[in-house]
Amino acid sequence: MKKKIKYILLALLAVLVILQFIRPDHSIPEYDSKQDFIALTSPPEDIKGILKSACYDCHSYHTKYPWYDQIAPVSYWLDGHVDNGRKHLNFSLWGTYNEKRSDHKLEECVEMVENKSMPLKSYTWTHADARLSSDQRASLAAYFQTLR
Repeated sequence: MKKKIKYILLALLAVLVILQFIRPDHSIPEYDSKQDFIALTSPPEDIKGILKSACYDCHSYHTKYPWYDQIAPVSYWLDGHVDNGRKHLNFSLWGTYNEKRSDHKLEECVEMVENKSMPLKSYTWTHADARLSSDQRASLAAYFQTLR
């Protein structure tokens, strides 16, 4: 039984080592930076700061990956989060959304910020600057609402 556990642990270790050499693709597709939400809406500096610290890492092509993204399997988990975030809302492609879609996205943004669904707790746990105060949440939601 001990030999079996030893082989299983060695196999798991080998898989983890091999995974270190297989990296998720972090390349950014070509896009028009003039279509970015901030470029198009020119938010006040405080809102711009909130967007960049609490939203843009997962919902734009301006992702700043942390050091622990270099370690598999964490790298795959983070990459999945970013891909999913961009799939639902990508501020870098804001200008490509039609009026109906952008209005719906703004409505969702207001709702998610107000009910504290965003930013995710798993994100704010490691990114203190993304922990929004009640005033910041109110300001961000009000800004999104003014764009509707």
